[in-house]
Amino acid sequence: MDSELKEEIPVHEEFILCGGAETQVLKCGPWTDLFHDQSVKRPKLLIFIIPGNPGFSAFYVPFAKALYSLTNRRFPVWTISHAGHAVAPKDKKILTTSEDSNAQEIKDIYGLNGQIEHKLAFLRTHVPKDMKLVLIGHSIGSYFTLQMLKRVPELPVIRAFLLFPTIERMSESPNGRIATPLLCWFRYVLYVTGYLLLKPCPETIKSLLIRRGLQVMNLENEFSPLNILEPFCLANAAYLGGQEMMEVVKRDDETIKEHLCKLTFYYGTIDPWCPKEYYEDIKKDFPEGDIRLCEKNIPHAFITHFNQEMADMIADSLKDDLSKM
Repeated sequence: MDSELKEEIPVHEEFILCGGAETQVLKCGPWTDLFHDQSVKRPKLLIFIIPGNPGFSAFYVPFAKALYSLTNRRFPVWTISHAGHAVAPKDKKILTTSEDSNAQEIKDIYGLNGQIEHKLAFLRTHVPKDMKLVLIGHSIGSYFTLQMLKRVPELPVIRAFLLFPTIERMSESPNGRIATPLLCWFRYVLYVTGYLLLKPCPETIKSLLIRRGLQVMNLENEFSPLNILEPFCLANAAYLGGQEMMEVVKRDDETIKEHLCKLTFYYGTIDPWCPKEYYEDIKKDFPEGDIRLCEKNIPHAFITHFNQEMADMIADSLKDDLSKM
């Protein structure tokens, strides 16, 4: 995609209070308030991206822009951070709605169950009930997506894409065997070490380190990159990761069966979080499902170099659905 074209695509950043937690939402396209927009030009569909862990929505901006362009700029593409994975800059206003203010805070919002409820709370308070949805979950975001469909089956979801889906046996995967002891047993050592190293570090040094790191990973850093080295955010990412290792064990075949017609699974061939064996198992159990194996050696963290390829795949899969909108 032409770099100038990407730069022309508007992306609006908001920090909102959702379920009691500061949340970053990045909105690709000119629509910033779907809930109160009653005009005839209001889009009929929202493409909603749920990240992996860490849930830094800024990492997904190039992917969102590519997808927005490939769908002919007809539909908003929004990406939400996980609760506790983003902290608003001091000069940034945190927006609230009357629904947010009156809602009860979500219990254990930084944990696995709380993060699911956090995404549902956002949809309730910021997206009209009659607006069609395309959900895109990456990694643990795929697990969240399935759970959202299970808990609120009446959500008007027309398609859901589960990219490199960590929806089962996480602690048994190659990376899981390494991550489980670190996240579950040595978590507090990581917390203290991170706090001692990063808390006194000047913002200018953090910014320099982050810029260099993002350049290496080919990631854009136009929105609040300091969260990457914020001890509070890293601690919440580790806390969530520990729960993932312990609780994401058995694949939810009942929910998959109920919503199979709208699900697309995309597995990698070189993914140490959900190895090829997991693809073969689900393909055998659901032979009629849209369950794909990547043929391009795209890694689990596709947002580093393969945004265009993944956006191409999703846009092509959505052609028939979007032509009816």
